[in-house]
Amino acid sequence: MQGYRDDGVVLRTQKLGEADRIITLLTRHHGRVRAVARGIRRTKSRFGGRLEPFTHVDVMVHNGRSLDVITQAEVIRAYGMPLATDYPKYTAGTAMLETAERFTPVEKEPAIRQFLLLIGGLRALGEAVDPGVPVAADHPGEPVVPAGDGAPGSPDDPGDGGGPGNPGDPAGGGGPGPARRDPRMVLDAYFLRSLTFAGYAPALEECARCGSPGTAGNAAGANGAKPLVAFAVQAGGMVCADCRPPGSASPASPTVALMVTLLRGDWDEAMRSERRHRVECSGLVAAYLQWHLEHSIRSLRHVERA
Repeated sequence: MQGYRDDGVVLRTQKLGEADRIITLLTRHHGRVRAVARGIRRTKSRFGGRLEPFTHVDVMVHNGRSLDVITQAEVIRAYGMPLATDYPKYTAGTAMLETAERFTPVEKEPAIRQFLLLIGGLRALGEAVDPGVPVAADHPGEPVVPAGDGAPGSPDDPGDGGGPGNPGDPAGGGGPGPARRDPRMVLDAYFLRSLTFAGYAPALEECARCGSPGTAGNAAGANGAKPLVAFAVQAGGMVCADCRPPGSASPASPTVALMVTLLRGDWDEAMRSERRHRVECSGLVAAYLQWHLEHSIRSLRHVERA
């Protein structure tokens, strides 16, 4: 039997028979792969908890007739550990996994950018610290972080290259280690970059229909610039008054600015945004994502309750 070795993130698992599971992974070189892990549900399984969602694993896979078979698995990094006890982070991470699977509809078609983005997104999500948590007394402004949590620079850090500073990281531009970021904003940044890599980047600074450059406020600008007054999901982003289709939303200017900021990875600016603009931004991004996927993201129902 011919086989191949690759590393990937476990997206989901499904029961198969009495003791097996079907494991869906997004791999570095082979894209999305579905393979069987034999006997994984037995208590004495050699795989144990290595093939659980959110886990970055190194796998040896052999080709099968209908499904490939995983014969070896070693954990590179368990991204689910910092998410397991934090409901907002866990639900956001689940939405990331589901979105990654939706953006890779063809099995074994390489999707390296989506893979690196997912790695960076899960790492940034795990390291995000809610602005309301206590800070260390001896380091004012720095969040309290348990030792050995896998943060960059700690003994548990595998150095997988998926963290801040990586072009595919939704937290792009941030420094290493925990940072004060809203988990839902990390998720929105991940959504926006996933759409960009798939060729669906929303038009935020020019009209999505006529291409006219946009201006701030309601005043017309020079060189044919027009005020962008609405966000039209079906049109591809912000539109001017002349191109506005019926039923389009009218977001506040700071909301649109926040979307631009998340795409650029300017987290200092993003974290200065008001809650109402973050909520509006999340709604627009979720609607835009699901329109282009032509499928709802079921996990988002739980994220919105968080």
